[in-house]
Amino acid sequence: MSNDYDLSAAAWRKSSYSNGQSGDCVEVADDFPGVIPVRDSKAPEAPALIFRSRSWATFIRTMQVKYQ
Repeated sequence: MSNDYDLSAAAWRKSSYSNGQSGDCVEVADDFPGVIPVRDSKAPEAPALIFRSRSWATFIRTMQVKYQ
C-alpha cells in the first residue's frame, strides 16, 4: 500500500495492546479514513506502516483471541 499520507501532524498514541513495561510500544494514529498508520515508538523518525482499516481490525481480533 502506498504511503501517500502526510503524517507530520499525526496525533500518535500508544496502542492499548503494547507492552507498557519494557518500552516495546506500537503507536497508532487516528483520523486517517480507511487506514491505520502504525509506527514503533522507539523509532518515531522511521517510516510508518500503513494498514487498511479492515486488515488492522482483523489483526487486532486475532490477537485478542490468541492472548485472552
